[in-house]
Amino acid sequence: MEYFGDAYWSFFFRWLHIMSGVMWIGLLWYFNFVQTPSMPKIPDAEKPAISKVIAPAALFWFRWAAMATIVTGLIEAWLNGYIGDALTLGLTSMGTPIATRIGFGMWMGIIMWFNVWFLIWPNQKKVLGMVQASPEEKKKGARIAALASRTNTLLSIPMLYAMASASHLG
Repeated sequence: MEYFGDAYWSFFFRWLHIMSGVMWIGLLWYFNFVQTPSMPKIPDAEKPAISKVIAPAALFWFRWAAMATIVTGLIEAWLNGYIGDALTLGLTSMGTPIATRIGFGMWMGIIMWFNVWFLIWPNQKKVLGMVQASPEEKKKGARIAALASRTNTLLSIPMLYAMASASHLG
């Protein structure tokens, strides 16, 4: 048995994909179910600890977990030979329900990744004062980031279902 053959690398990238996905979705749910609802309860004097220390660190891991999840997922799909079938939702040669389900999950993940890198992160930098922004820009940025984050939270549920069903409903 070849220890570092194709089967090993497929497993290894699947493991990395799951690990980074757990971190990404865990942080997404932390922001939406813990941090954001708790902010009004925190005394104003203590809020700078969140915005200057906790949020920037959490956002660093959040965005890079999103990147790692997408990259490892695409590598895994390529190693297993279904990347084209999944990205076309099973409409190409394979045409199986598995390709449709995994493809649906992949596209949801890609949309979520886009939201993280191109909506949430640029606007959070304004809100947290990491880039220069007027009070109006900060307010607008907070709304855009919050809506994109809530959208990702909603998308995460069918995305996770699609990913799990592809390998467990067979």
